[in-house]
Amino acid sequence: CKSFPETLLFQLLGLSIATLSTVTHYGLHFTLMSNVSLDSNAYRVIHHTAFYFGICLSMTLILAALLSSAATVRESQCLTAMGFFCFALAFCGLIPAACWRYTHSTEVEDSMMDVYDFVYEEVRRNTSSFRRHELTAIHEAFLCCGKHSPFGDTTNVENKTCPPGQVHGEGQDCLQEIQDFLKKHMDFVFSLLGIAIGLTIYGMILTSFLWFSIHFSSNLYRKGKYILR
Repeated sequence: CKSFPETLLFQLLGLSIATLSTVTHYGLHFTLMSNVSLDSNAYRVIHHTAFYFGICLSMTLILAALLSSAATVRESQCLTAMGFFCFALAFCGLIPAACWRYTHSTEVEDSMMDVYDFVYEEVRRNTSSFRRHELTAIHEAFLCCGKHSPFGDTTNVENKTCPPGQVHGEGQDCLQEIQDFLKKHMDFVFSLLGIAIGLTIYGMILTSFLWFSIHFSSNLYRKGKYILR
C-alpha cells in the first residue's frame, strides 16, 4: 500500500521523540541537576513536564500512523477520522511547545545554572558536607571546574570538588559548560519539534485526502456490486 512508507516515517518520528524524552529524563546530567534542585526552582517541573509531554506526543503519533494505515487497508472512514484526530491532537500540542521554547528561550538554561549556583554557594559557605558531594558529582558529569566568582575565594572549593587532574584556573567554567551543553541539546529538541510539526501537518492533509477518497469511492479499490443483465 502506498501509505506504508508514510506510516513507517511517522512511527520512526514517534520513536525518536520517545527516545529523546527518555534520554532527557534519565540522562546523567539532567537527573543529577533535577535531584539537586529545590522545589522553588523551575527546573524540576520543566524536567518532568518535558518527559511526560514527549511520551504522550510519541504515543499519539504512533497511534495516528497505525490508524491511518489500518484505514487505508480497510477503507474505513471511521479509522481515517480517528487518525486525523490524533494528528490534530499532536499538532495542538506541538504548537504551544514550540511557542513556549521561542518565548522562554533561556528559561531552561537559567534554571539549571541557578541550581549550580545554589549548590556552589552552599559549599563555599561550608554549610553542608552533603552539598560538597553533589557539587563534585556535577563537576565530574560536566567535566568542568568551579566558576568565576566576584568573591574571589573559590580556590578552596574547587580544590575539594573538581575532577582529578584539573588544576585551578585551567578547568572549564561550569556555568559556561552547562549553558553550552543545554544550548546544543535544546537546539536539537527544537529541530525535532519543527520536523514533527511539518510531518503532522502532512499527516492531517494525507488523512483528509484519504477520507474524501474513501467517501467518494475514488480510491483504487472501488466498492460496489455489479448485476449482470
